[in-house]
Amino acid sequence: MDFFRNRAILFFAFLLFVFKVFPQDTLQTVIARQGDGIYSLLRKQGIDPTKHYREFIELNRESLGVDDQLLVDKAYRIPSVKVDSLTVVDSIQKISKDLKPVDGVEYSIFGPEHSLVLNVSDKLEGAVYYLVSGHGGPDPGAVEQYDGKIIAEDEYAYDVTLRLAKELLANGAKVYIIVRDPDDGIRDQMALEIDRDEVVYPNEVIPLNQLSRLEQRVEVVNELYKEHTGHYQRLIVTHVDSRSEGTNIDVFFYYHEDSKNGQRLAENIHKTFHDKYATYQPNRDYLGTFSDRSNLYLVKKTLPAMVYIELGNIRNKKDQKRILDPENRQALAKWIAEGVMLDFDTK
Repeated sequence: MDFFRNRAILFFAFLLFVFKVFPQDTLQTVIARQGDGIYSLLRKQGIDPTKHYREFIELNRESLGVDDQLLVDKAYRIPSVKVDSLTVVDSIQKISKDLKPVDGVEYSIFGPEHSLVLNVSDKLEGAVYYLVSGHGGPDPGAVEQYDGKIIAEDEYAYDVTLRLAKELLANGAKVYIIVRDPDDGIRDQMALEIDRDEVVYPNEVIPLNQLSRLEQRVEVVNELYKEHTGHYQRLIVTHVDSRSEGTNIDVFFYYHEDSKNGQRLAENIHKTFHDKYATYQPNRDYLGTFSDRSNLYLVKKTLPAMVYIELGNIRNKKDQKRILDPENRQALAKWIAEGVMLDFDTK
């Protein structure tokens, strides 16, 4: 109980800090550092970025770079957050009353800094998801140079997949992460280190031969699917594309031409991305598509209704901003999860 009491005390101190730092009649400025995005900058100031993102943009429009990127060492104005003392006291009383011994579950696969998954909702209770990130093990996929380092597409597909898994678990789903790394976890760096130690669930070595790798994943997914007969089940495959350097693409989706459920899943995630772009990037159109692509091995051979997602082109500089920035990878995972929940709600 001392642990939870201390949490309440720390939260109280945090709220008092917010109240003190952001008086109602002034705007504080903060300096953007290397690696900061708007979401992370606002979170560091105790401000919910989902509520104040647009306000931040309006306050700092002339100081932002391309695609609303923060400029390193630039000062940015922070939206004022009004908090009165009665609200603080009421919040602390509610927190003290509602704290329970178990408010989440630890999953070591997400790494030490991200292992705790809080119980957000039961929206996906009864749903089973199989998540497959592209390549892995002996196959890094496409490689590219960034800031003097070699980066590989499998590391970024895997990071987004882990973030997606965490979002689904937080909302009550049962999740199988098919391609797994024993020690990477969710990472918050731009340039992710390359390794070759990924395995396939539960702990199978990934073969060198490409067809054998695909067959291995299909077999695992299909066996799990049979074990969960009668449940709502979906497969989500994530890849990072590797077209020519000059090709800039939006996130797009494939499904099996004979699967109505797969098509609906792709449509719902696509709709979510379309709506998000309209909100957060209103000055440009979202050009991502969804279409059938039944000749892809995983699309053709797996049993669950599925969507195959291409996150961007690792060779393209604009797409690299979407893929390499950890804030953007989190946004990708969250938007996919929202589309998944929309699909489950309308099943």
